[in-house]
Amino acid sequence: MLKPNSVLLASALTAVAFLLSACGGGQDRQVIQNKGSDTLVNVAQAWAEAYQKIDPNTVVAVSGGGSGTGIAALINGTVDIANSSRAMKAKEVKLAKDRGHDPIRHVVGYDALAVYLHADNPLNEISIPQLAEVYGDGGSFTKWTDLGVEVPGCKNQEIVVISRQNNSGTYAYFRKVILGIDDFRLGTRDLHGSKDVAELVEKTPCAIGYSGLAYVTDHLKLACVAQQTGGDCTSPTVATASNGSYPIARPLFMYTSGEPEGYVGEYLSWIKSKQGQCIIVNKGYAPASEVSC
Repeated sequence: MLKPNSVLLASALTAVAFLLSACGGGQDRQVIQNKGSDTLVNVAQAWAEAYQKIDPNTVVAVSGGGSGTGIAALINGTVDIANSSRAMKAKEVKLAKDRGHDPIRHVVGYDALAVYLHADNPLNEISIPQLAEVYGDGGSFTKWTDLGVEVPGCKNQEIVVISRQNNSGTYAYFRKVILGIDDFRLGTRDLHGSKDVAELVEKTPCAIGYSGLAYVTDHLKLACVAQQTGGDCTSPTVATASNGSYPIARPLFMYTSGEPEGYVGEYLSWIKSKQGQCIIVNKGYAPASEVSC
């Protein structure tokens, strides 16, 4: 006959066994920690949800926070995959290797970093030198009239310059392409996420912002961007991001520590497959390889 404590223990073990059976716990579940770029977070979540149906025993835990956050987590060994909309810096790679990690870069798609305007803004195109005058430290363009337009509803025609926070890969890439070695001007409104940039430009006639193509809404206008002032401009699209003709196109990365193996390797292989690449296309990005969806 079982003693009272033994009965309780047996009941508890039976309950646990029942819960594990009900939840599919008869098989080991693997968890992939995936963190980083806010540009990639929406598609990363879509990949995770779709993959759960393909392999129910692999769970992908996705969080954002910016490319810098994901890279820091990879350096610290707390993630399996770091999402980034910029390449790792040489000092970041060295720090990772000093801590026993070997960062391997995987291109999972391409993005056109779009210049957002309010829907009522009459400006149709802008050049990289003009963007530098708007965004750069010491830039001379502070009013929309400096760009040859008057924006309805914009008091005094003062340009409201919207940027991203400095841990963002979008911020880093925009600075590299548009400003080179220069800093951003003082007084920019630095926002945490791409969605925040889109929403603020939507409701601010005086505003200009930049972020990923996937965050564009029907209430935004996108500037056609020229490499040089007076030159031919190119609109941001999936096609122009894919072929590199858009001046602010960029690759999107996932980083692993070493060549991915096992369930992490299988997940990345699936992301690069036709099924995975069609998901990134449906989210508004260009695929890493040519696919027909």
